[in-house]
Amino acid sequence: MANTSNKVKFGLKNCHYAIATLAADGTVTFGTPVAMPGAVSLSLDAEGDNDPFYADDSVYYMVSNNNGYSGDFELALIPESFLTDVMHETEDANGVIVENKDVEPEHFALLFEFSGDQRKIRHCMYYCSATRPSVTGSTKEDSTEVQTETLSITASPLPSGIVKVKTGTNTTSAVYDAWYNAVYEPSASVSGGE
Repeated sequence: MANTSNKVKFGLKNCHYAIATLAADGTVTFGTPVAMPGAVSLSLDAEGDNDPFYADDSVYYMVSNNNGYSGDFELALIPESFLTDVMHETEDANGVIVENKDVEPEHFALLFEFSGDQRKIRHCMYYCSATRPSVTGSTKEDSTEVQTETLSITASPLPSGIVKVKTGTNTTSAVYDAWYNAVYEPSASVSGGE
């Protein structure tokens, strides 16, 4: 692909989730990404702030906190695979999906892309959690209005400190083309934040 920078971004598609498993030693492994069709919108706000430390009658040092992101992910319909894999809802012998209050949802990586004028920008948020979606609906009137479903998502930093990655102008074709085959894991040299 040409190494030309995007001037704009638009659209949202190719959303996937991959189960994240955190080991006792702090390492994380990821399952194979699973498609989440029907993405409508994704709005994640940065969490964390800057805390000034004052000395000598001025800001002597600024502590910057990156606590990840939180916000909403709207879909046409949340896939049953997400409900069973991540939210641990179960399917009974009659094919009915059952929600149980005593189960803990899984953490997952969220992969997605925004279109651009030159190249799609592919993203991965590494350690996400989701809350149960609300149950909403309304009557059909003169015209049919599609009712969407929304997940509230929190993307937290991994123990290594990494929160997210995205493809850039110089991303290799091999990495770019394989983005949805497996969760991309940055080299160890960048995980320390040095």
